Amino acid sequence: MLIMNMQNSPIEQITFHDISFLIKRDDLLHKDFSGNKARKFLYFLEHDFDGIHTLISHGSNQSNAMYSLSVLCKIKNWKFIYYTNHLPSYLEENPEGNYKYALQNGMNLITKDDFDKNELVLNTQTLVVEEGGAVQEASYGLELLANEIKHYINENEIKNIKIFLPSGTGTTALFLQKYLSYEVLTCSCVGDATYLKQQFLALEKDETIHPTILETSKKYHFGKLYKENYLLWKELQESTSIEFDLLYDPIGWNTLLSHYDNKYTYLYIHQGGLIGNESMINRYKHKYKL
Repeated sequence: MLIMNMQNSPIEQITFHDISFLIKRDDLLHKDFSGNKARKFLYFLEHDFDGIHTLISHGSNQSNAMYSLSVLCKIKNWKFIYYTNHLPSYLEENPEGNYKYALQNGMNLITKDDFDKNELVLNTQTLVVEEGGAVQEASYGLELLANEIKHYINENEIKNIKIFLPSGTGTTALFLQKYLSYEVLTCSCVGDATYLKQQFLALEKDETIHPTILETSKKYHFGKLYKENYLLWKELQESTSIEFDLLYDPIGWNTLLSHYDNKYTYLYIHQGGLIGNESMINRYKHKYKL
């Protein structure tokens, strides 16, 4: 089996806005699967799939999952077909970030405005992974993450703790809550709370083990640039010396700070995704002349 650093990331203490937080540093896991992709795709890395020669997925053109799946397919010697509904001409002519590196790994990108997975003609040699890794197999690695968190909390005898992480599909938050007795808090970075709830229900019908969704200060449009998010991201890096994801983490930190209750200790899950910062920083610099 291929040996990678895919588990047991450290937990560190930081201070931000004069508040002490714990950070689960999953961003320090293997660079090709850093963060929640190391957890979501661990099942596929550690298991054999006899007869499979093609993996199909879909999502945005700078998806972290897209890049990690391209690495997975390269390791497994599978063909990787990826559908996206939009590819800007500038990006096509000037590849960067996750898109560039996924292409280098052999990704076959198909742009289709009205992609419908139900229209795919599949066979027993094809594996389909939902957008963002929203699949039951993700629970395999996320249970290990939950066990690492439980071990740390028990070993350090921490009381009144809550776990927080921002969500896209909500898969990581959902399975963490399934395997943890502590309350898992999250917020939607794609659409609104209703959308996130629908994502939970697609994977788990039992609402009693769904995470708690915190309302964001406003509805964010996925991938859209918000200058205040860039400024908060920069402040986080300057204050903590930790680079966070520029797409999800500013929304997450803004939401956590606005709902902060000093009766609790908060453990923030750093979910990686730093390769995507390359293209995000360029977009911010271009738009706001930063």
